Amino acid sequence: MDDLEKAILLAYEPSVADSTLRAQAIAFCDRVKADASALIRLCLDRLQRSPLVPVQFWCLQALHDVILLRYSSIPPADLPLLRSAMLSLASDRPLPIASPPFLRNKLAQAVAALIRHEYPASSWPDPFLCVLPSLPAADPASIDMFARFLAALDDDLLSLDYPRSSEEVSAASQVKDTMRQQCVPQIARHWYDAVSLYNSSDPSLVTLVLDTMRRYITWIDIGLVANDAFVPLLFDLILAPSSTDQLRAAAGSCVLAIVLKRMDHRQKMALLSSLRLSRIFANPDLVQKVPALVTGYAAEALECYKRLGSADTDGYSPLNLLDEALPSILYVMQESEEMELSNVVAFLSDYVIAMKSHSAKQAMYLSQILEAIRVQILYDPMYRNNLDLPDKIGKEEEDQMGEHRKELLILFSSICRVAPSVTQLFIQNLAITALSSSKSSVEDVEAMLTLFYRLGETIKEEARTGNGSLGELVQLLLSARFPCHNHRLVALIYLETVSRFIKFVQDNAQYIPHVLAVFLDERGIRHPNLNVSRRASYLFMRSVKLLKAKFVPYLDVILQGLQDIVAQFTSSDWSSKYLKCSGSEDGSQTFEAIGLLIGMEDVSPEKQSEYLAALLDPLSQKLKGLLSDAKAQGLEESSAKASTIQQIIMALNALSKGFNERLAMSSRPAIGIMFKKTLGIVLEILVSFPNIRALRNKITSFIHRMVEILGASILPFLPMPLKHLLVENEPEDMVDFLVLANQLICKFSTSLEPILEDIFPAIASRLIEILPRDAFSSVPGCITEEVRELQDLQRTLYTFLHVMANHNLSLVFIAPSCWRFLDVIMQLLLITACSHKDILLRKMCVQIFVKLIKDWCTSCNGDDMVPGFRSFIIEKFAINCCLHSVLDKSFDFRDANSLILFGEIVLAQKVMYEKLGSDFVVYFVSSGLQGVNCPHELVEQYYEKLQTDDLKAMKSFYHLLIENLRQQQNGSLVFR
Repeated sequence: MDDLEKAILLAYEPSVADSTLRAQAIAFCDRVKADASALIRLCLDRLQRSPLVPVQFWCLQALHDVILLRYSSIPPADLPLLRSAMLSLASDRPLPIASPPFLRNKLAQAVAALIRHEYPASSWPDPFLCVLPSLPAADPASIDMFARFLAALDDDLLSLDYPRSSEEVSAASQVKDTMRQQCVPQIARHWYDAVSLYNSSDPSLVTLVLDTMRRYITWIDIGLVANDAFVPLLFDLILAPSSTDQLRAAAGSCVLAIVLKRMDHRQKMALLSSLRLSRIFANPDLVQKVPALVTGYAAEALECYKRLGSADTDGYSPLNLLDEALPSILYVMQESEEMELSNVVAFLSDYVIAMKSHSAKQAMYLSQILEAIRVQILYDPMYRNNLDLPDKIGKEEEDQMGEHRKELLILFSSICRVAPSVTQLFIQNLAITALSSSKSSVEDVEAMLTLFYRLGETIKEEARTGNGSLGELVQLLLSARFPCHNHRLVALIYLETVSRFIKFVQDNAQYIPHVLAVFLDERGIRHPNLNVSRRASYLFMRSVKLLKAKFVPYLDVILQGLQDIVAQFTSSDWSSKYLKCSGSEDGSQTFEAIGLLIGMEDVSPEKQSEYLAALLDPLSQKLKGLLSDAKAQGLEESSAKASTIQQIIMALNALSKGFNERLAMSSRPAIGIMFKKTLGIVLEILVSFPNIRALRNKITSFIHRMVEILGASILPFLPMPLKHLLVENEPEDMVDFLVLANQLICKFSTSLEPILEDIFPAIASRLIEILPRDAFSSVPGCITEEVRELQDLQRTLYTFLHVMANHNLSLVFIAPSCWRFLDVIMQLLLITACSHKDILLRKMCVQIFVKLIKDWCTSCNGDDMVPGFRSFIIEKFAINCCLHSVLDKSFDFRDANSLILFGEIVLAQKVMYEKLGSDFVVYFVSSGLQGVNCPHELVEQYYEKLQTDDLKAMKSFYHLLIENLRQQQNGSLVFR
């Protein structure tokens, strides 16, 4: 063993203890590669003499790299030696068949790389012809090597399954054309001889040959393989009981490549018929072993049907071929792996669309496809208990099934649209079977209901009548009580399916008692599973929203049916882990449904008051009791009392959604009185325990509702709770508070002025404390959750100030109690109006200034109600916002939002001209325009354009000004 071999062994041994020695070995090997000519001769010599596999692989890798990456550095005199040696290694003196596959693959890659460079150039016109004569009498090693060499050439150049450059595509076309003329018939003959000779003695070798052949069928003359010699040989391999699975699959892949060969559709029909795949279709075991062939054959037959129609063509009928293949397709669908299932579903989707007008025979096949879909969407019974809980395993299984079902349910929907009567009959039979058997499994019933639900998505509006099979189906659904209804999966999909058909019920009022029974009995709100019960509550509320006018005659029945549920809501321990819920479905939707119903004007005032009192009184009494206990014993945020109070307030909030101000305060004042009493109790809780954040959020939501119901009569209730909502609140709480304040201002306008004057100092103090004076970071990755909350608060603050200004409440800013905050607010508005990254916020701030100018600058003689405001507007706002910010390079006139902002800035200048007169114009010209070296002629234009209402004219003035400044400064503008 010489130094090179030692170095190679060290380089390929990562576990060598001495890393320095290994690094030296790698460096030594790299130095050997420096001279291409010497390296070629060295590698060819070692491949003949060295028995060490690492040395052989290093030599082959080095040769491959030289050919692939450094071909131009190979001396021309060395190329004949390289060609002959590489071909010899690949044919008459191949690597032993027992050598590792990775060695033979690397040699094949090197030969393929050399052919890519030199073939079909005149320098090496006949590499294939040099190898092929020796193959008929060759040993298995040479046949193996030739197959690997052809496969490597396909991977490296010929196959279009990989991304190729235009140069590579052109080179591949040239190689293919030359091979067709020169050697493809001989190669095909070699494949036939090799398969015939070794299919019994060496199935692995034949499998390799067939895999290579499959690659080339796509571009060689189809007659070379689709003939009376080759096709029977391939089918012998598929049909023979002694064939291995790998050999059978390889032969099937070659037949599939023949089937997929592009050709005229009439020729394709003749080809498909000649293959007689019925020999495979007749044997289910074979079908399962070559599923891709079965699916590909059917897909090609379908394409022929779509192009040629159903009539016989030259004695061949596409429909006959399809009919022959479909049973096997359905068998593949039931038995094959996920990847093949996807191909089958894609074919069947295409088939269903093609069969828009179907015969009785096609209807039968559609029914069989429906059954295959049903079988595929069944859960595994071994997960039944996991799915009922559901635990971690159950959730994973449910997620996986959701993914698995997607394409299958799309296929089902296609059948629903193409053959609605077939689908409805199929569902009806499934439902009858499930109801008539006491042994119906959870999985069967859940699958049936899933398909029933999907059917509801495809029902057309004109089909929503009480007649026909659909009416029978709905009646069957609404009266269904399955033996396994207690299982969570069955109960949930049943409720979703009933909800899906609610629109049908809307047009068929005779089903309403059945719908009510579903939601109110143990199938719905009374289901023992809490998740099902809560989902039923939510779906019932949605149904009420749609059908409330039709539900009113059944109001007494509904309220009686929910009496114990409502009572249970106030007596439950809501701190219990069992009752805690994620999301919005907490059972309070039952109260919303009731509120929507009793709030209908069709209900008499007496009944309305009676029903509302029956609901509000127990909730209010429960709140009073909890409040009394909490005052005596204290109240922790995580306590059972706090959780129960929250839930009751949520129930009150939900109940109130059925009422409005006109009903409660005008036509039926007794309702307003009841809600006022309840509001008083709720607000007392806030006053007593303002620091419990979760309670505060719920109470804020309730106040929102009461504003809409009680109208102006709520004003006396507001001062104290609004103050307590400002106690120790976080940015998120402050956002909620300002949203409430905005609602109050929009609702009551100047009537809210005394309350606002009272609480504005606390609002301003808290905002100044929370919000930073400088801008938020815009660097990617710096936007933390805390910064997002502050940004949200900032946007809500400007909305709040904008709402105040535009509802004639600007006097609040200058009230004696609020005066000390005026300067901070003005500076904040100015900075934002000039430079904030959010253009819409800038626009909002400019609008606020415009309104304040109108309110506070009453005349042109300087007699204003706010001392110093006139000079602030002229010297700061006019110059910085209306001039410098627009001239800055960041202002983009091509942006739609920026253009809207510019319109507000132009309006601001017109308002300043109207209210501030010459004070504004003189300062704007002398300190503003002249400060940026504006030419005299542009100043004159500004005077003219300021007195018009033409936005385009003002825009053109600014463009001229910007262009003039750029010419002066030859760069971007910076304003201080």
